[in-house]
Amino acid sequence: MTTPDASTQHDFALPTFGDQVNLRQQVGEALRALLITGQMRPGQVYSAPRLAAQFGVSATPVREAMLDLVSEGLVEVVRNKGFRVTELDDRELDAIAELRILIEVPVMAFVAEACEGDIAVEVERLRPVAQRITEAAAAGDLITYTEADIEFHTRFLALHGNHHVVSVVRDMRHRSRLYGLEALAQAGVLSQLSREHELMVDAALRRDRDDMSRIMTQHLGHIRSTWAGRPPGRTDAI
Repeated sequence: MTTPDASTQHDFALPTFGDQVNLRQQVGEALRALLITGQMRPGQVYSAPRLAAQFGVSATPVREAMLDLVSEGLVEVVRNKGFRVTELDDRELDAIAELRILIEVPVMAFVAEACEGDIAVEVERLRPVAQRITEAAAAGDLITYTEADIEFHTRFLALHGNHHVVSVVRDMRHRSRLYGLEALAQAGVLSQLSREHELMVDAALRRDRDDMSRIMTQHLGHIRSTWAGRPPGRTDAI
């Protein structure tokens, strides 16, 4: 099997960065979003200069961001060519989904149970983020969608007060691959599923831990079954 090179790849709808502050981090987050959504495909080699041209920046911050992704195991260096996206098989995706359910469902339930005072204020502040996720889904803006989704869930989990939970979940989200995301956005299904985020906000404000557990289990089931490109309704792997 011949590995496709950068010249055969389609152009990405990437943001253009005008602010040079923390450029490496901004580029890295955008690249992670492309990896998570499956727009950067496993096995393909990507050139830092070409990606830099699409971002509207020099090749240096792109190359630096790519090296960060190498250290995380998300891409690997191909000498004199660029960077190849690493493969994730079904077994590894299932393992990630299982871990997320084991961690995120009970932690979100704990947040709902404790949702009063300052915690309730912070939960309400997540509503605009949930709305931004829905708007991005409707617009088919998968980079904004993915970045807002990670922000929403990590900020929500942080209200439990255990920073290790946030770190582990963020890492697992970065390692996920949602190959079916683009097709769901085009079909209008993604915008429907994205409304579950506001349901999480409502469940927390009602301090309804049982409903929060139900919503989160359903939400994570969508991620591993439908979003990973499996037929709708197949959730046996989680």
